[in-house]
Amino acid sequence: MVSSEFAIADTCFLIDWARYRDRDILFKVFNVVFTPETVLREVKSEGTITWIASRLTENKLALYTEVEDEVEEARRLVEISRRIPHTLPIDLPEAICLVVGRVRGYVVLTENKGAIMISEVINEYRDVVVWRALEVLLTAHLTGVLNIDCSDLLKHFMEYQEDTLHIFPRRDITEVRNLIESRCR
Repeated sequence: MVSSEFAIADTCFLIDWARYRDRDILFKVFNVVFTPETVLREVKSEGTITWIASRLTENKLALYTEVEDEVEEARRLVEISRRIPHTLPIDLPEAICLVVGRVRGYVVLTENKGAIMISEVINEYRDVVVWRALEVLLTAHLTGVLNIDCSDLLKHFMEYQEDTLHIFPRRDITEVRNLIESRCR
């Protein structure tokens, strides 16, 4: 498991995470989660905006102001993503997160399949660590942020799915169950 002090989150991650009942565990896994200005401009939900604003005031979330070089590289990445066959294209906010992840070494938090694919198919981005909520929750379990309930191994994962209506792939849940279960033996 990768450990990082800092992460950068895109819009889809923040929207889902704001709905999760135990959302503040995010700040036990990461000291600070940055959110780019381009991401904030996409958030429309009052509940998500309220959560983001309160965490900004608590210095749990921090505003990330993109510099021109990062924006230019992100625009180039958006164009590249639209040229690669069999990959899902990304938009500027996800691209900025990937660029910042590459340049600064932050963990990129996203549920965007295109952003995940970019880190797998473009050599320049292969070292970028991209996590979904699944990896955040797994890390919280494996590092002791969340206690493992051996009688209900997937409790937090199921609660996340229930709260956000974001369903984890069955294969991934099976892998998570096996990893957590090994801690109960």
